[in-house]
Amino acid sequence: MTNTRLTSLAAFGAACLVSATAIAESPVSAQVYVTARGTGQRLARVEDLKFTDLPQPSEKQPAVFVDATKAAQTMVGIGGALTDAAAETFYKLPKDKQQEVLRAYFDPQNGIGYSLGRTHIHSCDFSSESYTYVADGDQELKSFNIAHDLKFRVPFIKEVLATTGKNNFTLFASPWSPPAWMKDNGSLIHGGSLKPEDYGAWAEYCAKFIKAYQAQGIPIWGMTVQNEPMANQRWESCIYTAEQERDFVKNYLGPTLAKNGLSGIRIMIWDHNRGMMYQRASVVLDDPDAAKYVWGVAYHWYVGDHFENVKAVHEAFPKTHLLFTEGCEGPFDASKLDDWSVGEKYGKAMINDFNSGAEGWTDWNVLLDEQGGPNHVRNFCFAPIHGDTRTGALHYMNSYYYIGQFSKFVRPGAKRIVSSSTLDELLTTGFVDKNGVTVIVMNETENDQPFYLWMNNRAAKTHSPAHSIMTFVIPKAG
Repeated sequence: MTNTRLTSLAAFGAACLVSATAIAESPVSAQVYVTARGTGQRLARVEDLKFTDLPQPSEKQPAVFVDATKAAQTMVGIGGALTDAAAETFYKLPKDKQQEVLRAYFDPQNGIGYSLGRTHIHSCDFSSESYTYVADGDQELKSFNIAHDLKFRVPFIKEVLATTGKNNFTLFASPWSPPAWMKDNGSLIHGGSLKPEDYGAWAEYCAKFIKAYQAQGIPIWGMTVQNEPMANQRWESCIYTAEQERDFVKNYLGPTLAKNGLSGIRIMIWDHNRGMMYQRASVVLDDPDAAKYVWGVAYHWYVGDHFENVKAVHEAFPKTHLLFTEGCEGPFDASKLDDWSVGEKYGKAMINDFNSGAEGWTDWNVLLDEQGGPNHVRNFCFAPIHGDTRTGALHYMNSYYYIGQFSKFVRPGAKRIVSSSTLDELLTTGFVDKNGVTVIVMNETENDQPFYLWMNNRAAKTHSPAHSIMTFVIPKAG
């Protein structure tokens, strides 16, 4: 990462949210960070704003209104997936580039401070091959071992934890498929379903995975029941109906984790697109015997936006947590590595998901190679950083900077607040913690847009450049 692309990030520190005392205070100034198309600005620190008294803006004064007294969900974190593909690519890069990747993603001062990660239980499509942790037919799981992961993925995750500090990074896991012999189609791929007689063995398998990673010094915070349980894919996949997922959680996964001393593992259901998430969530959460084991509902962004469905789940089940667990762009095409719309898709999704109740946001692979892999079924896609394993060069997509406009400034423990735009052209969300208020404003249009940033009867006049995303950090007074 070049200094010109992350201007003054190291000087930022930890300012993000205000305490109860500071909420009542009037804002004095705001630090401003900008990523804008057609400029050299990439998370660039620009001139600070000064607030002056403005009790009542007129309708002719476009504004973003911030109310830090109305706090909503608490943030878990923002980050990406630590996959086999990311780990294999990482170790094919020169040592200095490896360190740059770790800094760029996981250092909150000199990078964008990822605090949340996802990994997979044995292989997924973004592995170089299909594999599991047990021998075929081993119902008692006596052969269970994670030897495959010890070559690349476990060492990579350990380097991430060394960069962030183990207590500053939240990692959850997802299975793409049970072992082939546990499924009715006898295959890891092409869907199929978990055989009822193997529900117990599969639940024990998941518990063994969590314990094996813990033994490596890698704490697993939570897990999803199944990646994309309605997708019959040509890679690792497994089908569950909503009722099957409910009964597996209620009768097997929840009790098995508890029996193994893992009742603190957060179980998340669904882990598929927003479109079906209300129906899938309601089937499980309307059953109290299943719901008692469920921490939250995980979801992805493919096949339409459907942000209203995230909000519907949040409103119907307000005690259930929501976590965005996967999104990426593809198929990979090297000519689109600098396509500005990729970053804008991330910005739009993150703003709308947070405003709908999401407590965290997880991109897909943190790192891929020059082909958008490795991937054993050639399902190549984009990542915010691509590493050329032939030359050692790193390429930062604009998605890296768009995600960074959130992840660097919105830290775990922050609470979402009201940030309301008077203009359809400006998307916005806001957060508060003990250090100050953070407001994100995004402009997808071709035009610069002047507006007032307004809070507690004071306002700062500013403007949103065309095709840009801005982060305003309003420090706690004093």
